[in-house]
Amino acid sequence: MADDPSREGGLNAPFRHPIEWRDDAFYDLALVETEMERVFDICHGCRRCFNLCDSFPILFDLVDESPTGEMDGVARGDYAKVADACTLCDMCFMSKCPYVPPHPFDLDFPHLILRHRAAKRRAEGGDFMRDQLAETDRNGKLVAPVAGLANWATAKRNKPVRKVMESVAGIAAEADLPQYHSKTAERLFRTDPTPNPDGVAFGKRKAAVYATCFVDYNAPSTAVAAMAVLAHFGVDAKLDYPGCCGMPKFEAGDLQAVAHQAETVAAHFAPVIAEGREVVALTASCALMMKFEWPLLLPENEQVKALALATRDIGEYIVELAKAHGAPTGLKPIAGGVTLHHACHARAQAMGVKSAEMLKLIPETKVDVIERCSGHGGTFGVMKATRPHAMKVGRPTARQVREKGNETLCSDCPLACEHLGQLVSAELAEGARLRQAHPIEIFAQACGVI
Repeated sequence: MADDPSREGGLNAPFRHPIEWRDDAFYDLALVETEMERVFDICHGCRRCFNLCDSFPILFDLVDESPTGEMDGVARGDYAKVADACTLCDMCFMSKCPYVPPHPFDLDFPHLILRHRAAKRRAEGGDFMRDQLAETDRNGKLVAPVAGLANWATAKRNKPVRKVMESVAGIAAEADLPQYHSKTAERLFRTDPTPNPDGVAFGKRKAAVYATCFVDYNAPSTAVAAMAVLAHFGVDAKLDYPGCCGMPKFEAGDLQAVAHQAETVAAHFAPVIAEGREVVALTASCALMMKFEWPLLLPENEQVKALALATRDIGEYIVELAKAHGAPTGLKPIAGGVTLHHACHARAQAMGVKSAEMLKLIPETKVDVIERCSGHGGTFGVMKATRPHAMKVGRPTARQVREKGNETLCSDCPLACEHLGQLVSAELAEGARLRQAHPIEIFAQACGVI
């Protein structure tokens, strides 16, 4: 007998509706705010998400401090305060809310906030500086030739420049910014590594490693580690980067631009998938976009569907290889222990804690997992307007990192790792260091390939 979808805590699998970004009604602010009032009223009556992020405490305070103590006492002009504090981490939908579809209340808080941003964007235009930061490929290509100079200029210790950036661009002067590299991942892998003929998966698997914009321009060491590990397994792997997944523009509500990027990247990978390659993403947010958000934006696009089915997160793929073909021999322990921050966009892929499974293949190595939001996503932790929210949400997570006492911190989200690392390092004894890395870099070290 089928479970009753109207029952709270029902057993039917949750699902999401396609994003109706091509419908003019999607951008009608009055309709959006009416839906926000309905959803916010349900959230006010439930309050399970009070400790997930800052959006919900802000909402509940607005209600509690209103003249009526109910949603009807909250001014619609204040709804933006709730929306602005949301990082689109998806944790309310994925792990807390009992009213997601198929429940008749039909709640999808993150996608409602996304719709609000898209509607505000159409009505008022986008935020200029946020839009410029979202041009990740353009920015990376422009900065790469002068990476050293750019890194010097934007370093936190360069206080005069950072103060100007804060006043002109709204980038918080105290926030660590990602470094750029003149040797991008694409430049490093113009010739792909030769698969290890003694590897457990030699002759059995082929992969296209999707570098992602962050890894390509800001963290090529992650690509180096991933390619080395896959070659060690014997996988025929080729680095491929046709363009950004569009997550920064998605968070800003520029859905037409994201849909265009999805079409372009999916078309690029279509022949790659046809030749039998799996697509392996090196950043959790990008894997989430390709697996789940793109198909909701373009549900009729067969190439987008095929890419979603072919995409794996790097940790997910390594665990899959180990289960299907065996783990590589000769793994060496990692001294000092590892704390894995299970990033929200990895959790939202509903695949389990794959990076932890991967790291636990390493013998005699302490691996602790923290499943709590870092407070940072996209530009959230670096922009002056939203950094206070990121710091507030991230501090309890950083406290857990400190309590674990491990020497290495890693996360499927590089921005989360940097943000938490900054919070933790600020309170460590002088001279103490917390190593920060992507999980695949830790595994590559254990394999002895980097």
